[in-house]
Amino acid sequence: MQKRVLVTGGTKGIGLEVTKMMLNLGYQVIVAGRDFSKFPFKENQNIQMIVVDFSDLNNLPTFISQVGDVDILINNAGYMQPKYTYDNYPQEAKTKLMNVDLYAPVELMNAFSVKMKEKKYGRIINTASIAGQIGHPDVWYGIAKAGLINATKIYAKLLGSDGICVNCVAPSAAQTDMQNDNEESRKKAFKSAVVTNRFAEPEEVAKAIVWLATECPEYINGITIDINNTFYAR
Repeated sequence: MQKRVLVTGGTKGIGLEVTKMMLNLGYQVIVAGRDFSKFPFKENQNIQMIVVDFSDLNNLPTFISQVGDVDILINNAGYMQPKYTYDNYPQEAKTKLMNVDLYAPVELMNAFSVKMKEKKYGRIINTASIAGQIGHPDVWYGIAKAGLINATKIYAKLLGSDGICVNCVAPSAAQTDMQNDNEESRKKAFKSAVVTNRFAEPEEVAKAIVWLATECPEYINGITIDINNTFYAR
């Protein structure tokens, strides 16, 4: 039977590369996103598109019912708001960011792991960030991603005995639309801190995600794969 994978934020950047790779591997891919106007796989018979905004958690019950059961959950949707400072961060902005970057991914793990446990199989991959490992100017983005890394460890322990592996990736800055909100000085400073003087390409991160979702052995569970080109070598 054809396996089903849910990719949140699968319409652009890293998520789009994941979507493409999973399609090439023969999976049925459910893509969750806010805007499908430029999505290149609309006519693919193995694609299901669901428009959803994770910044409002009230949207989750309907969304979860639309998706149905999945074998693989890839919590990739996320965004940052570097225009706000730690001492000038509106409450609404905090709430929306935390909903998208932390609360929604955790609720999706809760929801979709139910059937995974029944089948004694499942793979969950969370897209965290180096921002959750080191100090980050967007404080709430860093807090959310740190929480997602910790949630990965918790859920790996909770679900591992049921045949479910929960892992995450922590990329540093990638060449995606998210960089549009960054100042040029910050971009330059980041590039100078990595050995190849460039951002990660989306497909480089996507390859790690797809490996965790498909070929990763069961004994690799609860881990974070750093993808940062020596920026945070450990």
